[in-house]
Amino acid sequence: MKVACAFDHAGVPLKDTVLAAVTGSGHEPLDLGRYDDYPNAVLEACAAIHDGRADRAVIVCGSSAGVCIGANKLPDIRAGVGHDHYTAAQCVTHDNCNVLCLGARVIGAAIADEGVTAFLGAEFSGEARHVRRLSKIAALERDHFTADLDSLDNDQA
Repeated sequence: MKVACAFDHAGVPLKDTVLAAVTGSGHEPLDLGRYDDYPNAVLEACAAIHDGRADRAVIVCGSSAGVCIGANKLPDIRAGVGHDHYTAAQCVTHDNCNVLCLGARVIGAAIADEGVTAFLGAEFSGEARHVRRLSKIAALERDHFTADLDSLDNDQA
């Protein structure tokens, strides 16, 4: 799998760790470099997914909050913060995330390595309850505050 990796100025301390974790997991990093402003890192990493240069992305800023907010504004991007093993994997298995967001001022190299490895090792489960929930997310994106989420309930799982 090709993995786009982008960093803002505050994310640079984890750059070598992230790139090594991608390679160490048997995947190919696409190093998109460092940006002064996190929205630029977001755009480059998510564009790589959108145009097919990458399958997933890891974006690192200071806290992870800014890059996560920015990434989730873009179509077909599902970004999550993964500052622990469980969340980094679960955001893929349950939520089909394709972007992992990390905060270099929040976690260190060991946790970043573990999170990237968990994120890249996970696959979407495809379970009916998760597919249903993703269809509700799609309705929120499409219909905003008028989304009829109850109409999408076809089971109670």
